[in-house]
Amino acid sequence: MAGGAVSPLTMFRTRFAPSPTGPLHLGHAYSAILAHDRARAVGGEFLLRMEDTDLERCRPEWEAQIVDDLTWLGVEWDGPILRQSDKLADYNARIEPLAAQGLLYPCSCTRADIRAALSAPQEGVAFAVYPGTCRGRGMETRHPGDALRLNLVAALDVIGADVTFTETGPSHAGTHHIDRANALAQIGDVVLSRKGEEIVAYFLASAFDDADQGVSHVIRGEDLFDFTPVQVILQRLLDLPTPTYHHHPLIRDDQGKRLAKRDDARAIARYRAEGATPQDIRRMVGL
Repeated sequence: MAGGAVSPLTMFRTRFAPSPTGPLHLGHAYSAILAHDRARAVGGEFLLRMEDTDLERCRPEWEAQIVDDLTWLGVEWDGPILRQSDKLADYNARIEPLAAQGLLYPCSCTRADIRAALSAPQEGVAFAVYPGTCRGRGMETRHPGDALRLNLVAALDVIGADVTFTETGPSHAGTHHIDRANALAQIGDVVLSRKGEEIVAYFLASAFDDADQGVSHVIRGEDLFDFTPVQVILQRLLDLPTPTYHHHPLIRDDQGKRLAKRDDARAIARYRAEGATPQDIRRMVGL
């Protein structure tokens, strides 16, 4: 019943979902501690998920460092760690029914462009709106290595006009209506997966996992706010519940730039080695 009513999520459950491609820095610490503390304050649950779909860049040693840093910070999670790399085939299988509804089409545009579209987003980089080069292709023309794109016009026709989500973050608080014209102009026909390489888009895997894990509140950096509408559209198409979103301010360097994993000077491991305490880290990020 795509486009139907969404069941409410009643228990407060949130998650921290880093990609193990480098060390945790102060920005990660802020996001993890904020989500953890909010869950504990209301007797809810806090989950840890590894968004490790980028098999070329993710490393087990980085995951081990993340776990060690979070433990040192006093962040405790409920249940086992979920690893997206264990579910790649499942994600792809679960979107195949959309093809039968005419909502997907194969795309053979450059691998570099498609791989970039599947990666976790960065601040200031919204969706590169696809010009529709392959939109006329049917699924019977799909070749090995082709990506699958969402036909956004057809998808919006299915889910109807009343698509909303609730945001509680300081910069965007309120109920947001996903406007059809804006979605077509700013999102377009996004890549969902590439079969054969078992690669799936960050926002697709995240939408499935939030639903599977019963996440009621998504707490993450405000650099991801612009990617929320496409997740909500997918949730409606796939009959998944829509959580409440909270996009928090980013921790920035002295020049006002968003911290990245290359900022080793602000890595939690370095602060630890220099004798900082978990309380010091909390003070640094304003918690």
